[in-house]
Amino acid sequence: MPSMNLLPDDLLIDAASETLIRQDLVLTALGKRPADTLLRVDRLLDVHTRTWREDQEIAIKGRRIAWVGPAGEYTGEVARRVRLPGLAAVPGFGEVHKHIESSHLTPEWEAAMVLPRGNTWTCEASHEFANVNGPHNLEFWLEARKRGSPLKIFPLPGSAVPPTAYEWGGGYYGYDEQRGFMAASPMVAGLDEVMDWPAVWNPESPSYERLWGMIRATFEARGVVEGHGSGLRDHASINAFAAAGLASDHEAWAPEEVWEKLTRGIFVELRPYSMDQVIPYLLGRGLADWSQIAFTTDDRSASDTIRLGATDHNARTAIGLGLAPEIAIQCVTLNPARHMRLTPWVGSLAPGRFADIVLLSDVVALEIAQVWADGEQVSDAKTFLPAVPRIEWPGWATRTVNIGRTLTSDDFCITAEPGRETMRAALLRPFHWADGFIEMELPVEHGAVQRDAARNVTKFAIVDRFSGEARTSKMFWLGTGPRTPDTALACSVAHDKHNIWAVGSSDAAMAKAVNALVELQGGWALVVGGELVATVRYEIGGLMTCRPAEELNAEMQKLYDAAAAVDWMYEPTFSPRWYPGFPERLIFATLTCAPWQWVLVAPCEQAPLGFVNVQTGQTHPVVW
Repeated sequence: MPSMNLLPDDLLIDAASETLIRQDLVLTALGKRPADTLLRVDRLLDVHTRTWREDQEIAIKGRRIAWVGPAGEYTGEVARRVRLPGLAAVPGFGEVHKHIESSHLTPEWEAAMVLPRGNTWTCEASHEFANVNGPHNLEFWLEARKRGSPLKIFPLPGSAVPPTAYEWGGGYYGYDEQRGFMAASPMVAGLDEVMDWPAVWNPESPSYERLWGMIRATFEARGVVEGHGSGLRDHASINAFAAAGLASDHEAWAPEEVWEKLTRGIFVELRPYSMDQVIPYLLGRGLADWSQIAFTTDDRSASDTIRLGATDHNARTAIGLGLAPEIAIQCVTLNPARHMRLTPWVGSLAPGRFADIVLLSDVVALEIAQVWADGEQVSDAKTFLPAVPRIEWPGWATRTVNIGRTLTSDDFCITAEPGRETMRAALLRPFHWADGFIEMELPVEHGAVQRDAARNVTKFAIVDRFSGEARTSKMFWLGTGPRTPDTALACSVAHDKHNIWAVGSSDAAMAKAVNALVELQGGWALVVGGELVATVRYEIGGLMTCRPAEELNAEMQKLYDAAAAVDWMYEPTFSPRWYPGFPERLIFATLTCAPWQWVLVAPCEQAPLGFVNVQTGQTHPVVW
């Protein structure tokens, strides 16, 4: 039997170390080896039976739980005893599906933000950074943990790398890459959301073999294949989705859709903004078994997390809608851990699991007094206690915006045919889920097709940031962007390929905003009246920043303040989450997965102008 003093460090999970750790936990549970800490609480929630146990103790060895039971029964020696009267212990909260990139913080700073809010583990939906730098993706997500960060990140390599066959640059994942990821670490839980539904069902799709190769590699390693069933509501599609082996859906919005997917064995990951309809509906139908449901954040900025909360906000929202607190807690602990096959390590206050404990002063209100992770207290109320690892991220993370030259207004000009006074234009609007595109006659001046602010028509562009050739696609969009003259907004967060997008009332302003982003190596840039008035720095992958959430939030608030002086165009669209004012959600309007059809991507061989129907491969001029 190995000496307890030679046990491996289990910041990262590996099978050989796991065996030695569990051999030691066995003897610690039997009282034959000493525990490090004995934590005593008034109440403890057993999420396996959804019952409260009174006056309980948790024996902790290293980073793990060795023993749980009534106070006074543990027979082993203990180095430290901690009594926490008046507090109820529940397991550390988990994210079944989250893009940490959407907080725009690097993993070590994400940990400092979310751990005081109860979130101790996350299944990272990693197709964002993967689309920027696929080869270093796993290394990126495990580095903070290797440096001692208490947040456990379980990466799921992205299926959408690239999102469609009409996008390129930054990374490519297929069978070989997924097989390598699954073999690299037990912390890789499976395959991130399979988004390109037409490529799953249609053997004619150019992405068919790539996607099914990734699914095959995941099956071979007995991993979980996560789904993305946006717009799939008819019975045939739901059945086909389940038959494909896509185990979950976080895109179910309508109550009846959720029910139909549950009855086909699909694990439903509910986001807060659909809970107000779905949870009362499920309660009304008398759903007794909630084990096939988890609550998920998916995407939430640091600013919104500071304002609302993290996983705790998801559970608190469900409780406010009438769900029993014990079920809500189960939906952010055991249910996601069981679905992701992570129950040996997270999801409950049980032996062998990491000693991740949320201590509540008020269960119904989900008021968090303390959070423990890895067997140590990491927060007092909302104050994060440990030192944040200082990571000097290398060039592969910090030098990812490669435009190659300074852009000019000519890069955004849409040239008219000689002698024309008007030209027909193809238009999209944000979240355009229709079969076709919009057409409109637009004026020509000085040989260029013009915007039409009176009809809410502006210009939208995608700039390739991978090749160094500054390839730019541009077209006219409806109901978004600035009406204020010589004004533009640009951003390097453009789901899911994450090229740079720009929307503006003049070509010169668009060029100025994009050039500012190149200097920052990513983030936001706002030009108003021809002057650069606000920037936000996302220097890591063009998606994240290596600094505290509060510092990033302060910079975002300055951007919002500057944007408040702009007259933003707006028209309602299909998405209920498309709002008037500063068009922040344009970062999602470049998605190319179903139910999108006509989209604008960076120029590619199949679509030299970037305007393509991703479900059929059809292309079309942007003006004619």
